[in-house]
Amino acid sequence: MADKTIRVATDVGGTFTDLVCFETDHATGEQRIVTAKSDTTPPNFERGVLNVLEKGGVDPKAVDFLVHGTTVVINALTERKGVKVGLITTEGFRDSLEIARGNRPDFFNLHYQKPKPFVPRYLRRELPGRVSYKGLEMKPLDLSGLPAIVADFRKEGVEAVAICFIHSYADTSHEQAALTELERLWPEVSAVASHQITREWREYERSNTAVLSAYVQPAAERYLSRLHAGLKEKGLSKSPYIMQSNCGVDSLESVSRIPITMVESGPASGFWGAAELGKLIGEKNVLALDIGGTTAKCSLIEDGEVKIKTDYWIERDRFSAGYPIMVPVVDLVEIGNGGGSIAWVDDFGKLHVGPQSAGAMPGPAAYGRGGVHATTTDANLWLGRINRDYFCGGEVIADMKAAKAAIEAVGEKLGVSADEAARGIVRIANNNMVNALKLVSLNRGHDPREFTLVVFGGGGAMHGVALGMELGVRKVVVPAGAAVFSAWGMMMSDLRRDYFVTRLADLKKGAAEGIEKVFAESEEQARAQFAAEGVDPAGVRFLRYGKFRYQNQEHTTEVLIAEGAITDARLAEIEAAFHETYEREYTYRLKAPVEMVGIHLVASAEVGKLTMRKREATGALAEAALKGHRDVDYALEGVHKAAIYDGTKLEPGMRFAGPAIVEDPGTTVVVHPGNRVEIDGYGNIHIHLAA
Repeated sequence: MADKTIRVATDVGGTFTDLVCFETDHATGEQRIVTAKSDTTPPNFERGVLNVLEKGGVDPKAVDFLVHGTTVVINALTERKGVKVGLITTEGFRDSLEIARGNRPDFFNLHYQKPKPFVPRYLRRELPGRVSYKGLEMKPLDLSGLPAIVADFRKEGVEAVAICFIHSYADTSHEQAALTELERLWPEVSAVASHQITREWREYERSNTAVLSAYVQPAAERYLSRLHAGLKEKGLSKSPYIMQSNCGVDSLESVSRIPITMVESGPASGFWGAAELGKLIGEKNVLALDIGGTTAKCSLIEDGEVKIKTDYWIERDRFSAGYPIMVPVVDLVEIGNGGGSIAWVDDFGKLHVGPQSAGAMPGPAAYGRGGVHATTTDANLWLGRINRDYFCGGEVIADMKAAKAAIEAVGEKLGVSADEAARGIVRIANNNMVNALKLVSLNRGHDPREFTLVVFGGGGAMHGVALGMELGVRKVVVPAGAAVFSAWGMMMSDLRRDYFVTRLADLKKGAAEGIEKVFAESEEQARAQFAAEGVDPAGVRFLRYGKFRYQNQEHTTEVLIAEGAITDARLAEIEAAFHETYEREYTYRLKAPVEMVGIHLVASAEVGKLTMRKREATGALAEAALKGHRDVDYALEGVHKAAIYDGTKLEPGMRFAGPAIVEDPGTTVVVHPGNRVEIDGYGNIHIHLAA
């Protein structure tokens, strides 16, 4: 065993690329932590990763384990920077992608138009053949028309092909045969079949998922290939792992084949980190909030478990139905409110913050890069919450003249002073984020007062206490290295894959054998896949979930199934768990038969997960970290002379009270009057809120 182990995580965000490096000395047990941030570098995102490694002084040659999260997939989708895709589907079903669903968010708009499919109709082709929903072949697959389809696709400049046949979740043989023949006829094309991504029913959602995966596959493959080559050139000896949307990591080779699984890889790692942090500090019920430069994202963690769902949509808002992506994604709410969110006044004199963002370039006005719009960061700077002499950790000289001009422009439209405009910007931003937190808590039957608010990202600590007081939580926790916490979460993740299989079964005597069989088959498939990649099958752990509903309902509720073989004797126990889960979420239960719609199997294995080590309190007093005092405008509580602490000098066991500000190179912690603060053994800041 080597004397030292170096683990690194990098996370590409919309504004910054983050790095966390843990160096563990096995002889002494000491852990050295290095964090760094650098600008994200679109379209060559891999350059930002190499830059942040260099900035953090990390030599890839010495790295034992590297995990990477990226926004390249979601960016390619939202910015329409994928490739031309062709779809091959079952005869008679080429229009299911365009028919979509009947949901119309803008219900009274007589001119409403459905979102435009990613594949135009002339590139959607059909093949004869049919499988029933029970997996029985009704009509043999006829591949005789495939050569002509391939010839047309070549002529039209198609770069990727998606295959999705009706009911292929029940029997994958037709899709497998079509994919094999397509690869024989056209080996250089990028191709994906829906069963490789998911085996859940709902034809439109499955078709769209396959199409979007094909749409981003070449771009993602090129990006991951360039990243791997760049790291290898710098001396990295092992292939990096890639963070997925399901809070687990996977091999670079596996993700390159199905890149759609990393559509929300950055946010997922932060929420997984919040769950792991909660377990470390004895807080298993957590409301997690990640405020970055462009967006704010939140999720609810109950009893240490991050909720994963497959009902995920992009670009869905009150005007558009959006696009479904049926892959396992952490259950989150995301809004366009971050440090770079632009404040603007509408035609009716109403102040808004976001969703437009100043991004990394030009960024907030105070960055001095030509930005002229007031942002949340500018408002926090103007109110003294951010230190103008320690802006961005002292790396940027705050352009207060530009910030003043931008905020005054907002104030003029509202008819108020710059101070009042800045307070308004902060309060509107806070209100937007509180509403998002309520969506994942109160709206789902959870009382926020029973949860601890964990805030991270560059702006989380700036707004966390105000949000916690509004929600009534008892404590806010700011993790050590909060600004790069999503990267930290990646190193707490296991190698993980989720398997979904649709299988209808009434919960009655005789059903257990069939349910156990589908779980056992999926577990065997998982072991085989892990073994093929050199992972010991004996080290693979499983979690079983069932998707249940009352008979004749449309949608399902997911329930964790306790360990042990499923027998008829256990069906009553499983049904009781469903009733309890359903009632908590929807406030009622029915006296109606329950049926299982499908299974969700989580397979995981450790691949270098970090073990945190606690430090003992030194007895040092908080005064040792005190930098001075300055006037800070707390927006609602007015102006107070706050104690300013150096976050890098805070030690375990230190205590102090608000009003206070903690300044760290990556973030600023705003502690309101009456709050009590203590530092735990891991360097996390616990803020106990006043009643």
